[in-house]
Amino acid sequence: MKAQLLTLSTPDGPFTIIARGGAVLASGWTAVPGELTGQIHTDLLPGDYETVTELGGISAAVEDFYAGNPGPAMAVPVLQKSGPFRGHAWDVLRTVAPGHPVTYTEYAELSGNVKAVRAAASACAFNAAALFVPCHRVIRTDGSLGGFRWGLAIKESLLDRERQAARAQSAPR
Repeated sequence: MKAQLLTLSTPDGPFTIIARGGAVLASGWTAVPGELTGQIHTDLLPGDYETVTELGGISAAVEDFYAGNPGPAMAVPVLQKSGPFRGHAWDVLRTVAPGHPVTYTEYAELSGNVKAVRAAASACAFNAAALFVPCHRVIRTDGSLGGFRWGLAIKESLLDRERQAARAQSAPR
């Protein structure tokens, strides 16, 4: 099955998206599609790719994010496949409010098992749809960033953007 391939220019560098049927299969801050395909479950892996210049609502959500509105990215359909805990944990990540990161322990609790901190961290590590499934919103208990597949500088940039957007939304008008 053919998928669409798009690389957008962002303040954090090139952002590549692999999508099929209006749903994101994989995305991340790279210009090299091969750095994304390894994260796609083999059952979902496209056989062919078509380079496109836009992806409708998916492209618009990335542009909105970088314009200070992170909300639309959570409405973009995402297609990932894994076991029940990880799949649920990815859904839970999409409910974490921008500008209000949670710790790995809080994330495990939100995902239904406070003792599953390692499994929650693993869900972040195996998340193929960066930005649309915001694993960057999970930090260590001590407040440090922890890990991020695309580098800590990008994670910090994303969290800073979301904090600024949250402040702007809560500021009196």
